[in-house]
Amino acid sequence: MNPNHFTVVFLAALALSTGLRLWLDLRHLRHVRAHREQVPADFFGRIELVDHRKAADYTAAKVRIGLAEIVVDALVLLALTLGGVLGWIDQALRDGLGSGYLHGLALFACAGLLGFVIGLPASLYRTFVIEARFGFNKLTWPLWLADLAKGAALTVLIGGPLLLAVLWLMDAMGKNWWFYVWLVWLATNLLILFLYPTVIAPLFNKFTPLEDAALKQRIEALLARCGFASSGLFVMDGSKRSAHGNAYFTGFGRSKRIVFFDTLLEKLAPQEIEAVLAHELGHFRHRHVIKRIALSAALSLAFLWLLGQIIDQPWFFDGLKVGAGGTAMGLLLFSMVLPVFLFPLAPLTSSLSRKHEFEADAYAAQQTAAGDLITALVKLYRDNAATLTPDPLHSLFHDSHPPASQRIARLKPL
Repeated sequence: MNPNHFTVVFLAALALSTGLRLWLDLRHLRHVRAHREQVPADFFGRIELVDHRKAADYTAAKVRIGLAEIVVDALVLLALTLGGVLGWIDQALRDGLGSGYLHGLALFACAGLLGFVIGLPASLYRTFVIEARFGFNKLTWPLWLADLAKGAALTVLIGGPLLLAVLWLMDAMGKNWWFYVWLVWLATNLLILFLYPTVIAPLFNKFTPLEDAALKQRIEALLARCGFASSGLFVMDGSKRSAHGNAYFTGFGRSKRIVFFDTLLEKLAPQEIEAVLAHELGHFRHRHVIKRIALSAALSLAFLWLLGQIIDQPWFFDGLKVGAGGTAMGLLLFSMVLPVFLFPLAPLTSSLSRKHEFEADAYAAQQTAAGDLITALVKLYRDNAATLTPDPLHSLFHDSHPPASQRIARLKPL
């Protein structure tokens, strides 16, 4: 391919992706605002108008900062590629470190640090302004700094050796390096799934065994009916960071844990907690986690194969104006531009995720009362200020869960 032709293709894809993101967000903003003064019929009497307005305003605030981030992200990508910034960083590192593995690690570190610094203002505004304004933020500056330090340490300790292994495999394994990299990537992800509940998650949150005897007995009976074995029922101190509530099961094999946010236990009745957990167990029963891991593995294999076909092509690097090519630059550049081409396909993965959510809801209705799951969902949408009136097209691209009205409509006959 001619480098200039690829430049045009990249610019067209970036314009399409950015324009589509902006258009969808503006649609969503207008749609939510247009329905701000009227609680949907399915929620009339369940959701107060004041809560519905709060959800609309909360959504609008998040969309507005999201619009700014879309524009900034596009401009930064243009500056790094066609603007020559990434090429300049690469050359400066080569001059100082040579072209070995240390150069590759430093290149990724510089790109990651630059992305973090550019995205920091929006991240802080979202947490300490928007979340605080609507009563959700509980994060303090010392805790934020501690989380940042721990996250950086994990990135270095896990990401550094993994990246080094990937770069070595790309250099040492010939034309089929992409298959060996995929094997390492898959093994690392499975290892993290296994270690996350007992090693990684406790670094950020405190997990204590569920003490409510009556609730514990109810949940254990549900687990027995569903044939689910876990290593324990735990309560997480989510309230030290946010007022949002949730429940989930995590881990792999014998390390599976059921985790409740302390905020969730405060807001829902025992039978509603049971229904929410039954929904999560529905994902287990239908093997959704395994299916998602398999899909992720297949997609990653396809993308690595694609990278293997273009990483030695001069038009890829010349078309994006990054100067010299190389293993590290090819991997970094591919990871930066691939999302530009993939975003229009987002409804495909979103539709699959929604299908899984409907199946989990149906399973929960078999194991518990559907009415309990409905009331739990209503409370969760209300307390988390989740909009009840999303723009359908925006939701199709961005939301992994179906809109509340669709979930409740399917649950009512059950």
